[in-house]
Amino acid sequence: SNGFGRNLVLLHHKGAKTGTERVTPLMAQVDGERIYVFASKAGAPDNPAWYHNVMAHPDATIEVGDDVVEVRAVEVTGAERDRLYAQQAELYPGFAEYEQKTTRTIPVVALVPRA
Repeated sequence: SNGFGRNLVLLHHKGAKTGTERVTPLMAQVDGERIYVFASKAGAPDNPAWYHNVMAHPDATIEVGDDVVEVRAVEVTGAERDRLYAQQAELYPGFAEYEQKTTRTIPVVALVPRA
């Protein structure tokens, strides 16, 4: 096993302009109820499409294993963002490389279950 099982989520999100549903597999950091995802795009200079989409349409759905969870996407900023990103980079060194490759601050997004 590559260890990604529990930390891989499928994010169902709507296109910012089109409203068409898309599905993006993302590496996540699970912290109790909250799930955090990272708009790294492998260190590309621009943010990935899914990030723009959830900022435009924050209500999304994720699949985690066999569970389907309705979530709201909320960007995490400041010290909390830095802490979460550093933790992710420690767990998965690829994320440290992504950060070095780009001048942008890679966004961190919390996927918070909707009541």
